[in-house]
This record gives sequence, C-alpha cells and structure tokens, in this order.
Amino acid sequence: MTDIFLEGGRALIGTEIVETSLSVSGIDIAEVDASRGRARLAIDARNLLVLPGIVDLHGDAFERQMMPRAGVDFPIDVALADSDRQAISNGITTVFHATTCSWEPGLRSADNARGLMEAIERQRPQFAADTRFHLRHETYNLDAEHEIAQWLSEGRVDLFAFNDHMDGTVADMAKPRKRNRMVERTGLSAEDFDKLVERVVARAAEVPASVSRLAAAARGAEVRMLSHDDATPAMRKEFRELGADIAEFPINEETARAAASHGDAIVYGAPNVVRGGSHTGWTRASDMIAKGLCSVLASDYYYPAQLLAAFRLAADGVLPLTKAWDLVSAGPARATGLTDRGQLAEGRRADILLVDDSVPLRPRLVAVISGGKLVHLTDATRLLSAAAAPREAIVAA
Repeated sequence: MTDIFLEGGRALIGTEIVETSLSVSGIDIAEVDASRGRARLAIDARNLLVLPGIVDLHGDAFERQMMPRAGVDFPIDVALADSDRQAISNGITTVFHATTCSWEPGLRSADNARGLMEAIERQRPQFAADTRFHLRHETYNLDAEHEIAQWLSEGRVDLFAFNDHMDGTVADMAKPRKRNRMVERTGLSAEDFDKLVERVVARAAEVPASVSRLAAAARGAEVRMLSHDDATPAMRKEFRELGADIAEFPINEETARAAASHGDAIVYGAPNVVRGGSHTGWTRASDMIAKGLCSVLASDYYYPAQLLAAFRLAADGVLPLTKAWDLVSAGPARATGLTDRGQLAEGRRADILLVDDSVPLRPRLVAVISGGKLVHLTDATRLLSAAAAPREAIVAA
C-alpha cells in the first residue's frame, strides 16, 4: 500500500468546503492541511471537489448483472465483479448489496440469496469497494426462518430488512403485464405461480410470530434492522419496538414524520430525486428532504443516482451541497453504525472522491480512493509523480 498525497482540492471538511491538501497513509486519512512529505503518489486536486466516499446501504442494481434479461442468467461471481466496477466508478466506496430472500424461486429465492452471500464472502478481498450483505427478508418466506436465524448468529448478515410485498403481489396478479414479469422472474409456469401464491398467502397467520423471532435473533447478533415500505405510523411503531430503527421508503409523509419524531433513520431512493419523483407514484423524495424527513439516500436500483442526486438537490436549492452530501455519505454511515467513514478527518477511513463539478448537474468522477488505495482514475495527467509510484498502486478503471 502506497501513501497518497492530494494537493490543493476544495475539500468537504466538517460542514464546510475549504481549500486544503490531504495525506493518506495505510487505509486512513493521516492529515488534513498536509504537506507532501514522503508520499510516493501525489495527485493534483486543484479545481476539484474532494468528498468523502459514498455509502450505499441499499443497492440491488447487481440483479441486472445476474439476470440482464428475463430467464438469462450469468454466474454470480461475474455479476458481482461487474457490479463492483460500476459501484466504484460512481463513487460508491461502501456498498451493501440488498439481496431479496423471498418465497419465490429464481432470482429472488432463498437459494439465490445464499449463493450471493457466499460469493460476497469469497470475493470480498478482490473488490475495490467495501462490500457487505444486506438481507431483505420477505416475511412470508416462512420456510427460510431457521436458516436466516443461523446466518444472523454466525455474523454473516450486515443489515437485515423486513419486506412484505405480498399485498402488492396479489394486486399485481390482476395486471397482465406485471403478472407476466413476476412469472418470468421465477421461471415457473403461470399456473404453478398462481398455486404457489395461493399456498404462501394461506400461511399469513404465521408471519407475525416469525417476524418477532427473527427480530430477536438480529438483536442478539447486534445486526441493524430496517423495515421496508412502512405504510402507517402504527406499522413504524411496531417495527421500532422490534429494534428496527431504520425506516426504508416510508410511503407517506405521516409515517415519515412518525419516524423522524423518534429519531429513526429515514431512507429514500436517490433515483427518486434524480428523476423528480417516484416511479411508483408514491412519496417525492425531494419534498421529504426539504421538510427534514430524510436522513439517507440509497442507490436503490441505479448506481449513478447517489452522486447525481446530491448535486441535483444543491442545484435545485433544496439543500446546500455540504448537507446534500451528508445524505449519501455520513448519513448512511451513521445509520449502519460505520463510525470510521463518511467524513474527511484524520484517523477516518480513506474513502475519498475527486469530482469535477464544472458542468452543472453532471459531476464527473476523476479519481476514487477506497480504503487508502487508488482504485479509479480517469485523468492520468492529474498524477504528479506517477513514475515514483509502484505499478500495483494504480488501478485505473
């Protein structure tokens, strides 16, 4: 590992952007307002923003690498390697792969979730981003309860979410286009899919007790929990009492306010901000942010969205960039208990982005440092002493 010196950028230090230089040693930021010293690799950061790396606590865009078309599968290791490159090239230095463990066969099955978890564990040393496992448990997947409890106790799950999409599934059965999409994802015939849904719905009375047992297992393992698509303050209260203090995509303002009043972390999707609204027609994230009802923006289904959303919020006058960036870096770091990142400060993990912000609404990543390593570089002229740096220290994407 090579010490790195970043010369003269506009760095986000605390709540202000200041002209300064940073030095990196090992995996940490060694000094703010630094001189070059003996750093063997120096990068010209002048006229660039220097920002903490993005933390993505919910991203499932990797599914498109696994199944780019319905019924077309690619190996998990290939999909994860490609997803890592995509995440890093969009400034995401800490990524939680949000993996659905459902009663469905196919892409979102328990078997697939297990395979993803095992592949992440095997490949983690090869990834440029700090890669973690966010398990999204469909609460009607009762047959997976024992195995999930075991994963939690073994420390293999980094975030644990409770999802219940059953009402939506049943409603979509009457919509041919959506029904066909669900059927294609599972690989079942239409008739077999209908029978499966009928069997799963018939066990509804067993779900609350299963949720309680799994929440107890997560608390015992000290795994942070989320509840997904909370519809009412009462629902948010129920999950909070189980220990799930992260509200992921509350579907209305009333529920978001109930979460905020108790200090819960509130997550919305960054694509919602970039597109100007939800693709489902639910809550508009920018409105929630303006009202102080959002503390985290996640990539959700599109890795470029977090970087773009922060600059969109600033350009639209919703938040200054310093506060908008908190939603994609320090905010998710706090929510997930990662106290070593999300800020540019001495002793913090060296996850650092160099961004050219000269074109409004189109920030361009020039370099990414992840865990003290230069893992992405788009402009080699920024290297002040490339000849002095060991070849393995520079991995240009």
